[in-house]
Amino acid sequence: MNVELRDPNIIMKLSRLGSFHQSRLSFLRSFLNEFKDWDYKRDLFNLDVNGFGTAVYSFKKKDRIYSLVCFANEIKDDERSDRVIATKWDAAFTLHDGVPSKKDIERLKNEVPKQEVGRLSYKELTLSRANKSVRVFDHVVENLSNGIQPNLDLLEKVGYLYRTTAVYGSGKFGLADRFRIKHREEINGPFRLEMMLVYLVRQFTFDQVNHVAKCKNSKLAVKLDPNICKNLGIGNSTGLGMAPFIVNHPTLLNNWILSRETALKKIREIKKVDVNDSNLFEDCVRNSIKNITSWNTESEYQLKKIRHLLEDVKKFLNFVENEFDFKKDYPFNEIYLWLERETCEECIEYIVSIMMEPYGEIVRPLIKKMSSDEEKYFNIPTERTVKELKLILENKYPNIISINFEKKENHKKFWFISKNKEEPRLADRFDEEGADLEQPLAIARDIKELYNKLLASKGSSTLDKFLIYNSNLRHVVRRAFIIEKFPYSEIQDNTISEKIIPIDMLRLKLSFFGALKFDPRSDKWLRICMFQGAPLPHELKNYDEQWVYKNYS
Repeated sequence: MNVELRDPNIIMKLSRLGSFHQSRLSFLRSFLNEFKDWDYKRDLFNLDVNGFGTAVYSFKKKDRIYSLVCFANEIKDDERSDRVIATKWDAAFTLHDGVPSKKDIERLKNEVPKQEVGRLSYKELTLSRANKSVRVFDHVVENLSNGIQPNLDLLEKVGYLYRTTAVYGSGKFGLADRFRIKHREEINGPFRLEMMLVYLVRQFTFDQVNHVAKCKNSKLAVKLDPNICKNLGIGNSTGLGMAPFIVNHPTLLNNWILSRETALKKIREIKKVDVNDSNLFEDCVRNSIKNITSWNTESEYQLKKIRHLLEDVKKFLNFVENEFDFKKDYPFNEIYLWLERETCEECIEYIVSIMMEPYGEIVRPLIKKMSSDEEKYFNIPTERTVKELKLILENKYPNIISINFEKKENHKKFWFISKNKEEPRLADRFDEEGADLEQPLAIARDIKELYNKLLASKGSSTLDKFLIYNSNLRHVVRRAFIIEKFPYSEIQDNTISEKIIPIDMLRLKLSFFGALKFDPRSDKWLRICMFQGAPLPHELKNYDEQWVYKNYS
C-alpha cells in the first residue's frame, strides 16, 4: 500500500502546526541518542561557598571534545531579568570546541558574562545565559543543608532550578561560523550544539545547588536525590521573539515537517505490526496522560485545547483497547484515519508523535535530513516566465490568494521590533502607532500582491523584466520558487489576520526542540521546560529511549 504524504495546505495551517508535540525527531532527544556513547566528565568545579565561580563540563569521543564553560555570578535581585535587554545574569555559558586552556578560561571569564556586548572566538560554538528561580533554588538549598529533600509539589509545579533567556550560535558575537563545523557527523542535526549546552547547564544547576548546601552545613547536608534531579529540567519563557524564525527559514521548516510527514507515511504503510511494537505504542499513549494533566496555564484558549485533547486521548485509548485489533493489515493507517474522523487536530498530532516511538529504524535516517544549506536556494530563476510563476502560486498557495486583503480583519495586525524590549511584538494596525515600522512577516499579503501583479502582466514575459518594475516583491518571488521544491516550507495562513494565534508559531518550533509541557500564559507567550525527565549524564550509556513516557508512568 502506498500512502500519500499529507496535503501541505492542511498541515501548514497554524492551528495544525500549533498542535504538534515532541517526538523521536525532536532535537533534544536526537542529541541524547547521538551523544549517549560519549564520555562525560566534570573537568573543573571552582565555586566559592556561595556558589560563584567557574566550572567546566565535557563530552569526549576519540579526539573530539566539546566543553561547556560556566561562570556563576553574584547579582542583586533587582538586576535579575529574563528580557533580552538585561545586562546581568546569575550564570553565563559558552560551549568551547576542545579543551579550554587556562588562558582560554581567563579570556572567556572577561567576555562570556557580557553576552552580546562581549566578543568570542572561532573556538566557541554557542553562547547562553540563565537566571535562577530564586524561590526554588533557595528552598532546595535550605532543605538539603538541613539533611532533607525539598518539597516535591513545589519542584513539580516549577520544574527547574534555572531558566535560560537565550541560546546563540552560528557566528553571532564572534562565535564559530557554521561552515567551520557543519561536516561533523555528530552534529548533523538541527540545534545539536545548542541542545548540548542546555543539557550540560542542567547538570551544572544540580552540582551548584549541592555545593552551596554542603558549604552552608557540611555536617548535615545531603545531595539532591538523583530521581528528583531527573524530573527537573531547564526552564524557558518564550515569547514572540521566536515567531520570525519560522517565517525566515523556509527550507529548514520544510525539512523538519517533511521528516515528520515521511515518518508518518512509512508507519502507516507497515502491513504487519509486531506485538511488542503495538504494546509499546499503547503504553506510551497511556503513560502520556499524566503529562497532559500536568500542564499549567492561565490562557482560556489553551485550557480549552487541553481539555479537548485529554477527552480525545481517553476516547482513543478506549478505542484501541476495546475495539481495535492490531493483527489486521496496515493497523496504523486505520488508526490514523480513525483519528481524522473522530478527534481534534491536537489529538491527531499528539498520537502521530507517539506512533514513532516503536520505530527508531524509520526515524533515525530522517533526523540527518532535517538540516538545510539555506543559501543554496536563494537564487531566483529569472529566465522563468510570469505564467510559470502564476501557476506556482495557484498550485501552492490556493487558500492565500483567495484572501481579500481589502477587508480590515485580514490585515489588522502588524509585527514590529519593540524599541524598549528589543523583541518582536504584534500590534493592532488601526488602534496603535508604528505600522510604518512593520517587519516583513506578512508573507500571505505579499503573495497576494504578487499574484495580482502577475495577473496584470504578460504571461510570456520573463521574470527579469517583471522584477525591474516590481523589485519590492523579490522576497516572495524567491519564496514561490522555494515552495515549488519544498512543499512544507510555507505557513499556509495569514500572519496579520485579526484571528492570528501567535502561540501556534511558538509551539511548532518548541515541539521540534523537544518541549514536553506547554504552559501558555496568554496567546503570545508560554513557559516550557527542557530535558525534564531526561537521563542524567552518567546514565546515558544505558538509558531508555522512551524516557519521555516512562517518567510519567
